[in-house]
Parts: sequence; structure tokens; C-alpha cells
Amino acid sequence: MKITAAVATAPRVPFELRELELDDLRPDEVRVKLVATGVCHTDAIVRDQVYPTPLPAVLGHEGSGVVEAVGSMVASVRPGDSVVLSANSCGICEQCLTGRPAYCADFFGRNFAGTRTDGSTALSAQGTAVSSHFFGQSSFATHVNVAARSVVKVDNDLPLELLGPLGCGLQTGAGAVINSLEVRAGSSIAVFGTGAVGSAALMAAAAVGATTIIAVDIIDARLATAKELGATHTINSRTADVAAEIARITGERGMDYTLDTTGIPAVLRQAADILGIGGTVALVGAPAPGTEVSFEVGGSLLKGWSFRTIIEGDSVPQVFIPQLIALWKLGKFPLEKLTKTFPFEQINDAFDASASGDVIKPILVF
Repeated sequence: MKITAAVATAPRVPFELRELELDDLRPDEVRVKLVATGVCHTDAIVRDQVYPTPLPAVLGHEGSGVVEAVGSMVASVRPGDSVVLSANSCGICEQCLTGRPAYCADFFGRNFAGTRTDGSTALSAQGTAVSSHFFGQSSFATHVNVAARSVVKVDNDLPLELLGPLGCGLQTGAGAVINSLEVRAGSSIAVFGTGAVGSAALMAAAAVGATTIIAVDIIDARLATAKELGATHTINSRTADVAAEIARITGERGMDYTLDTTGIPAVLRQAADILGIGGTVALVGAPAPGTEVSFEVGGSLLKGWSFRTIIEGDSVPQVFIPQLIALWKLGKFPLEKLTKTFPFEQINDAFDASASGDVIKPILVF
């Protein structure tokens, strides 16, 4: 069938809207008509080939829409169902079978290779292959053939134009707090970077009862939003000494948890240095492959601190995304405060707004 998609053709080149051919549905796939899709930093760094996916490609991995058809092996959804789309995984490796699909043994192949596992691509232009199945979906398109494990069924009365970002950025930030770090009520957490991932982490920290929630960023407007999302303190790291401010806020105790969403080595080092005894620093940012960071070890021995990396918030999307929706219904995860919608045709404007920091989470609507 003919569809319209935004195609990434070369690094740092704007997306091009093109008519493509979508192939036949496979037995383990779901055809979805997209209602909306979020714009994520990962889409930008893959477009620019910081992380490689074969180009030309249809990216997009925060889709939401309505099921049009299902493959013969699919029993989880049926035509007419509302769905949110998330990352793909194999379902049979040790990590998948123990509830850790974000660490699937074939995560890269199923999310970044640009093809199905048999090497085929769902998309083509006049007989020329176009990379598909980005995060199992490639949601910068009007219709997609999605891997069934990327599909999360949600109630049909929910606003699909708002929920797509739960599939990656927001589940990553919130999951880092709730699933990975298991932030305790009454504890302290500092979040470095208040884009979509960091903002989700702030909302989750407030929802679970953390009582000292510090947002660190360089954009005052984002820090103002962070206060609305639950931050108890904000620090502009361009104009203030972060370590001194943390010491003042915590009475020299340091932080129980810190979360770096920037992927900048100097920021991650600072996030580790401000930990208190027994604290944990986590990284969800996406630095370029080969990036290294150093940590001081002498004084750190007295702290017994921990460092861990996190993918997709350690979540099982079919379990965690409905949990986030439940929090949203209670007013404890107000993701609408982060978002601004753009017509699909304005995809490059949406990416510009994200890169400049003018919009925390752009959403394209079809």
C-alpha cells in the first residue's frame, strides 16, 4: 500500500516527505494507522549517524495510533484497538524471559538494523529499499507494519495524540526512577538535564514521594517548568556552583540518587561527585560510542556508591506504560505540560524546536 513518510537521507539533512510502498503484513506484525508520534533526541542522533542505521531510513519510535490489521500469529490486539508503540525485543533470550527486554540480546538488531530479522525491509521507493522497523516501528509515517512486541494496547477513550512519547523518552525517565533506581519516599534525587527524559524523571520522583528533588539545567524556562513538575529546587549550572548548591540544600549530606540525562562526561562526573554515602548515579543519556568518563576513587571508597546505566527505564512496556497512564489520570504525571503538537508536514520545525530547547517534547500529529 502507498503511504507518506518522512525519510532521513543523509546526516544533518532535513527530513523529506515521500510517498513510499509499505509491504505485506507478516504473521507476527500489526498494521497501525498513526495518529501521532513523538520527536526524540535519539531520532536526531540516528539521522546524523552518531548511532548508525542504514540510510535512507524512516525513523520515529514514539508512535500512537489505531490497529488496522493483525498478522495470523498476533493475539494481543485486534483491529480498532488504540495502541502506543515502543521498542522491539526478541522475547526468547534470557534477558527478555526475565523481564528485561531493554537488554535483549538482539536489541540492536531489532531496533537499529533497518530491517526485519530476515533482512527484509517493509518500506521501499520505486523498488529501492528504505530502512524500516526502527525500534520495531518507524513511526514517521502514516501507516506502519509494527513488530507485535512493540505494541502496547491502551483504552480507546484515551487521547492518542498525547500518549506516543510514553513509548520511549517518558518511560525512560520515569522508569529510571521507579524501576531502575527504585527511589524511596523521603529520599533525595538530582536530575541533570530537564528535557523530556529528565522531566519524566522529575514527575516520577514526585509521584513516589521523594522529598528533595533537584533539577539541574542551563535553560531557565525549563527549570521553571521543572518546578511545576515537582522539583523542590532548581539550579542553573551556567550561573551557579552545582556542588556548593547541593551541599547547601542537603546540609553537606549529598544526594541519595543522581540521574544524568545529558550523556556529557563532565556532567556525569559531577553527578557522581555529589552523591552521599551509599548513593547511586545512573546514566540514561546517549553519548557517542567510545565516550569515556573518569571517576575519583580514593574518597569514593568511603561512600560505597554505585553507578549503573539504564535503557528504556528497565521497563516492560506492556506493563509500565499502562502504569504511567494511571498516574497521568491521577494528575501525578502531567505530560501535557511538556508537549507541543506540530502537523506531520512540519517535522523539521519540530526537530528545530526540540534542538533549541523551545519545546521539551514535540509531537507530530497526522
